[in-house]
Amino acid sequence: MTAPAAAWPATRLARALGIALPILQAPMAMAATPALAAAVSNAGALGALGSAMLPLPALAAEVAAVRAATSGGINLNFFCHPAPVAGAAAEAAAAAALAPHHVALGLPPPAPVLAPPVPGFDAGRLDWLLAHPPRVVSFHFGLPPGDAVARLKAAGSAVIATATTVAEARAVEAAGCDAVIAQGWEAGGHRGAFRLEPADRGVGLLALVPQVVDAVAIPVIAAGGIGDGRGIAAALMLGAEGVQLGTAFLSCPEAATAPAHRAVLAAATDCDTHLTAAYSGRPARARITAFGSAFQSAPVAGYPLPRELTRPLVAAAAARGIDDYAFHLYGQAAPLCRPLPAAALVARLAAETAAALSRS
Repeated sequence: MTAPAAAWPATRLARALGIALPILQAPMAMAATPALAAAVSNAGALGALGSAMLPLPALAAEVAAVRAATSGGINLNFFCHPAPVAGAAAEAAAAAALAPHHVALGLPPPAPVLAPPVPGFDAGRLDWLLAHPPRVVSFHFGLPPGDAVARLKAAGSAVIATATTVAEARAVEAAGCDAVIAQGWEAGGHRGAFRLEPADRGVGLLALVPQVVDAVAIPVIAAGGIGDGRGIAAALMLGAEGVQLGTAFLSCPEAATAPAHRAVLAAATDCDTHLTAAYSGRPARARITAFGSAFQSAPVAGYPLPRELTRPLVAAAAARGIDDYAFHLYGQAAPLCRPLPAAALVARLAAETAAALSRS
């Protein structure tokens, strides 16, 4: 099932990003593989890699793999969180909170984080990007400091960033970005809010997109709760010039989605996720679990240190077939997932969108 790009409205976004179809695959860390990104880009959309936590040698290897498989563009995504600091007091408090769960699983007490995880977007990553500019660089959790946006654009990359409110969208535009991703509360994975916020606070996509469109002059990309062409067409009718889908691609064979995660997606409903900061220190939409519910509010250690502290617990529970601790990230449109190869999914989305637009 295919649809010509001409069936879609021409958008500034598609021209700016050099793509035939204004569909962006979300840069899902650990799930978005070079094979997935390349297949999406080869299909006329824009593939992406979640690059925030990758050491530069690993990032270089993944980018090389994508470029060997496609002549299309790629979006490299980075997080703009403050550099994590492994504070003894915060770790002690987090370890005390986790200790009962370790006891329940027969594990030793939580170990301290001996070395902080990869920091947020820093000078080393900026220098690497300037030397190896991708078609698109995107940011989550805010904006990079200084003149990074201007330098990336001068090197030839388009720059986009996530906003979860109108105020954040205005900040993205003021920073000189080429487009803004309006992320609705329905979206799976980590919310891109600039600052840590309560897990139950957010704006739905249907309300957010038209307000952002009215507030900024740059193209708007709708993200969150979009699972098929009907959702894409709706976003375009609201004034968005493109869409970003993440959960929809988790069921593709090219994605590195674990078998247990795929099984959860196949049985997902519209009401089985929540936003929780329990696992990483930032609100993320994931499947509801007892552990995620118990620590749903802001944790005692800053992002992403809780992820390092909870990783052994999550792994041990998974190895024993206990799903009360699983960190399965996905959005509210998961029941719309289809286990298709990425190229076939892009073609299906394009055809569905064209059909929906023709009925409007």
